[in-house]
Amino acid sequence: MPNTETITNPLVVHKRVLRLMGNRFEISVVTDNTGLAEQQIDLAVAEISRIEQLLTTFSDDSQTNQINRNAGIAPVKVDEEVFRLIERSLKISALTQGAFDITYGSIDKSLWNFDTKMTSLPDAATALKSVGLINYKNVILDAAAGTVFLKEKGMRIGFGGIGKGYAADRAKTVLQKNGVASGIVNAAGDLITWGTQPYGKPWTIAIADPDQKNTPFSTLNISNMAIATSGNYEKFAVINGKKYSHTIDPKTGLPVSGIKSVSIICPSAEFADAMATPVTVMGIKVGIDMINQLKNIACIIIDDQNRLSTSKNINIK
Repeated sequence: MPNTETITNPLVVHKRVLRLMGNRFEISVVTDNTGLAEQQIDLAVAEISRIEQLLTTFSDDSQTNQINRNAGIAPVKVDEEVFRLIERSLKISALTQGAFDITYGSIDKSLWNFDTKMTSLPDAATALKSVGLINYKNVILDAAAGTVFLKEKGMRIGFGGIGKGYAADRAKTVLQKNGVASGIVNAAGDLITWGTQPYGKPWTIAIADPDQKNTPFSTLNISNMAIATSGNYEKFAVINGKKYSHTIDPKTGLPVSGIKSVSIICPSAEFADAMATPVTVMGIKVGIDMINQLKNIACIIIDDQNRLSTSKNINIK
């Protein structure tokens, strides 16, 4: 008599690492079927690539560059998806009093070269002039026409502070719609989790040690949550013994200092991604005060002396 038992493979985490949006993405899905996992990951990659085409500033025909080319000239009709992302970005700018601003694209890059060759800061007047076109209030949205207009000639928008998180959220949505009950999309450290590890344990996420990128400073157990970290350990300059982050304060044009890293935990990778930089710009006290006034969001800050500060609603190991 033939054996009719079905042999099922154990649940495992299937991962793929690849370069998308100029960053390292790692997509993980939990399943007992390798072939299905590959197909599902393909769908996530296709979605992230689609978003990259819409938002990139490295392609002449992207909607971002069409908006930038027409700054001070004419409104540009965009897809509803791009319109809504810009609309949400402007709300975050208002919430953070301009510490987050997608019009940073107009900053004079020639002033900043965060590497060993950078030996001095520009003077305050030059720095201030370099951010003269950064002003989210000069992004004019027309919901009825579906258009975006940058009021000043030379203004440029960019999605470097929110795009990776948005792509991670969208990839998660696509994976869930295609039957992935548990997984992680990690967009260069901006990551979103859902479900659990095989056999029910929550995902364990490491907060990087700002001084040793591959060593965890601490860990968190999370599920159905996103975390994004903005740190000065990737790009920085040391001038007269002081470390300056690659994060520029849009109000002064000068780099921020005093904070090594900010990690934001909340249900959306897009929002976590967008909030990490402004908390860095605002500083520990003001940043944590703002986070404490919001719902479903937590914050972990490591300062230059390795002191840990957290929002009131977090339990860290």
